[in-house]
Amino acid sequence: MKQKRVNSIRKKKLNKSILISITVLAIVLAVAGACWGCGLFSFHQARENPYTYLLDFETLDLSTVPEYIGEPYVELNGNEPMFTDGDKLNPVFEYYSDLDRLGRCGVATACLGRELMPTEPRGNIGHIRPAGWHTVKYPALIEDIYLYNRSHLIAFSLAGENDNRQNLITGTRYMNHTGMLPFENMVARYLDDHDGNVLYRVTPCYVGKELVARGVHMEAYSLADHGKSICFNVYVYNVQPGIEIDYLTGESWEATE
Repeated sequence: MKQKRVNSIRKKKLNKSILISITVLAIVLAVAGACWGCGLFSFHQARENPYTYLLDFETLDLSTVPEYIGEPYVELNGNEPMFTDGDKLNPVFEYYSDLDRLGRCGVATACLGRELMPTEPRGNIGHIRPAGWHTVKYPALIEDIYLYNRSHLIAFSLAGENDNRQNLITGTRYMNHTGMLPFENMVARYLDDHDGNVLYRVTPCYVGKELVARGVHMEAYSLADHGKSICFNVYVYNVQPGIEIDYLTGESWEATE
């Protein structure tokens, strides 16, 4: 009887040990799953979108970017984009990051081709209110009156994305037209005139929990001629001469001398 009691106690301890082990394992798996789910490279996401690995790049450290001193953009890394050799083997595609908890856009990347370019005029996007959006006018300082544009990360002219919320940020008129547009037009002209594709990535750059990006990091590389026609790596400042901006909220005011 004593031996049976001992065996019974051992069996209970073993069952308890197994239960504890299963519980610990479940917690570990849950934590691991949560970590993967929060990242860009979960196995689930990789199966859903085979191009997510293109997001495996170092986010621009804004402390290394010179302060704005009057030019709309600055070249980075000798104007050489940071794409890897693996990135350059892709067919035509486009990818837009999910909005984060603050409603902000993330990186947008694509392998652009003529087949992605729009065949119809751009529609209205006035119903989109990107993070940090304010409708504010400065007619004495801005030719087009309004401070902010709904700025496409990947231009409508390149991929035909009109009111895609994951592709629109609050950008100044100066950033959108003086900074980004010349590079977008350069790529559009190349795609119109050539059969080759262009690897393209635009990353909005934020500080902490600020709703408005301090600027955008633009990279492009023409694949057919190994970057001879299109090759740039620039940071475009999200500023407006004569206007001060609170990037945390998007509020603004006229600068004082």
